Amino acid sequence: MGLGKWIGGIMGFMAGGPLGALAGYALGSWFDKATDLSGQTGGESGGYGGYTGQRNSFLFSMLVMASYIMRADGRVMHSEMEFVRRFLRMNFGEAAVSEGEQILLNLFEERKRMERTDPMAFKNTIHDCGAQIAANLSYEERLQMLSFLAKIAQSDGNVCQAEIDALKEVALAMGLSLQEVESMLSLKNDSLADAYKVLEVEPTATDEEVRAAYRRLALRHHPDRVATLGEDIRKAAEEKFQLINNAKERVYKARGMK
Repeated sequence: MGLGKWIGGIMGFMAGGPLGALAGYALGSWFDKATDLSGQTGGESGGYGGYTGQRNSFLFSMLVMASYIMRADGRVMHSEMEFVRRFLRMNFGEAAVSEGEQILLNLFEERKRMERTDPMAFKNTIHDCGAQIAANLSYEERLQMLSFLAKIAQSDGNVCQAEIDALKEVALAMGLSLQEVESMLSLKNDSLADAYKVLEVEPTATDEEVRAAYRRLALRHHPDRVATLGEDIRKAAEEKFQLINNAKERVYKARGMK
């Protein structure tokens, strides 16, 4: 399925606000057509290819935030673009890859255009987009978006400080915490210290505090909490959930807990 087809279902919470403004620039005639169709059909219940506005708004919002993370260090790495290509290919098919790339390139250009008149303009827009996302996506859906963004930052094998700072900015804008950024960035690491970061507790925490932290994470990150966004996103959440369990097992084993 080409990316242009799911744009028709993007309306949802993106009908206006800063995300809608960016969509108008990045998607051009696709978004204009979708806006016209939304007015005729009532919006989110329509959509192309059976996808809903909530899912597609989630995915476009992720591309917007990804454009900020990817340019945080002043350059876009091939590995980062390749990660996004694989994501689009897996979710929408081969036809979506070039179209998704064009959306990102348009967002990069819009950032340059905005920053020529005000260096803080795009940063402020990203913060506003985060607030719009926080108002319209569940806490669990926002955590899954943060997980995807962390994977993009990690795709070249090195997360620089500028990317970490950008991830923290985006997380706070979306109503998430700095601890959750550390947790997402530590998921694939194997050390005991990283396992504590995944669980969002200090090594000095009591056993009961560790158990409580894991129970809290298990509720927040359970794959069923994002199932309405699509089976592919649910599967990605399952992989994340397994990594959280792996971290829990490392901590429990080190403490002799059961």
